[in-house]
Amino acid sequence: MENKQELIAQLNDLFNPKSIAIVGLPRGMKMGKLFLMALQDQGYPGPIYPVHPKAREIDGLKAYPSISAIPNPVDLAIILVPHSSALPVVKECSVKGVKGAVLFTAGYKETGTGEGKALEEELASVASGSGMRLFGPNCMGIYCPKTGLSFFPELSKQPGHVGFISHSGSLGNILCRIGPQKGIFFSKAVSLGNECDLTAADLLTYLGDDPETGIIGAYLEGIRHGPSFLRALKGASEKKPVILWKVGLTPEGGEAAASHTGALGGSREIWEAVVRQGGAIPIKGVDVLLETLMGFSLLPSDLGDRIAIISGPGGLAVAAAEACGNTGLRLAKLSPETRSTLAEFIPPTGTSLRNPVDVGLSASLEIEIYARAARALAADSGVDAILVAGRGLTEESNNLFAESIIQTRRESGKPFLAVNIPGFDMDFSKGLCQAGVPFFESVERALVIYAQARQYQRWKEHRST
Repeated sequence: MENKQELIAQLNDLFNPKSIAIVGLPRGMKMGKLFLMALQDQGYPGPIYPVHPKAREIDGLKAYPSISAIPNPVDLAIILVPHSSALPVVKECSVKGVKGAVLFTAGYKETGTGEGKALEEELASVASGSGMRLFGPNCMGIYCPKTGLSFFPELSKQPGHVGFISHSGSLGNILCRIGPQKGIFFSKAVSLGNECDLTAADLLTYLGDDPETGIIGAYLEGIRHGPSFLRALKGASEKKPVILWKVGLTPEGGEAAASHTGALGGSREIWEAVVRQGGAIPIKGVDVLLETLMGFSLLPSDLGDRIAIISGPGGLAVAAAEACGNTGLRLAKLSPETRSTLAEFIPPTGTSLRNPVDVGLSASLEIEIYARAARALAADSGVDAILVAGRGLTEESNNLFAESIIQTRRESGKPFLAVNIPGFDMDFSKGLCQAGVPFFESVERALVIYAQARQYQRWKEHRST
């Protein structure tokens, strides 16, 4: 327990640094400049110290020839120097009393060479001896909107409750960039790279205890130490959902992961056992990761299994009903009063008043049909959640469609799942998501994710009794 509390204290310091040094910050517009731009764009409030052997000033900031030349304490160092020069810098940081460092440069164990592996081990040894913690190498570092940290410019400044762990810096950036469009905002996101020191298990332990994090997502290429990871996963899952995308489970994926971050692939059977024992939600693919994080972020607690379906296209209505059965959900039995209300405004031809409610394609021209159907189903006490597959045919009608769904959700308090009609763009999805209505690409994925969220809630309740 003492080690856990020490880890949490260390990471708290790194997510809340009072000062940052950027070692090897270029004067011109090169890749490393993005780290300074990201901090400035995010509005990091503390001092930023550029370190450059020759420059006296970079972008209006006083520069220093070395980290030891900085007269003030430094909490976090972002180290951009070539891998062959990193070890002396890390040693200097440890003497300086720097609390943690982000090692951006690649060229370590992922190269597959003994030299790269040995250099990584030496970096970890130096840090361990001084109590300093390392992110990476071969990583982008930290994004924490609340404290003004970012690993890329133009990421959202709005803090949220999703924590994200990634072995890939670019994937972390993509998730954090797209997330807000789907109503996903982040408490903390970390790119871990090769994990010479801090590991996914460490971050699971930290985020599991973090009061600002309600959901954890992760993209993992390898697991450093199986028993530690499983303990951390169990501990986190008992408090909040953990959504995991693990790659490297095929020979092809394992080879790619090894060359990317030096990660060792694993057995699919072992991984599936870890997921079962650890209580995680396993997923595959960027789109599924995004939509699962969205669903878990926006859906309320205490989800029921009685689903009502509204659809313009009849085929999607049937597909949604099938998906209910495949995911262990039930089609809600609509009351006679609800069906009588629906009969007042749904055209009699090519439609259905049973659940699923087929409102016909004319509803895309008369958006009020969708709106009234949503209100009628939400008012039915036998309905726990409503899935709506529909849209308008113009920007104005799409906005009316979205507004009616958002308003009905707010008034009823019942969860809504909005689903795109294939072949049309999703130009109105952002407004729905940011108002708390998850918007999915397919009825199948919407209901799978709803069922996963409900299953996790029931699992957590069972564990706590």
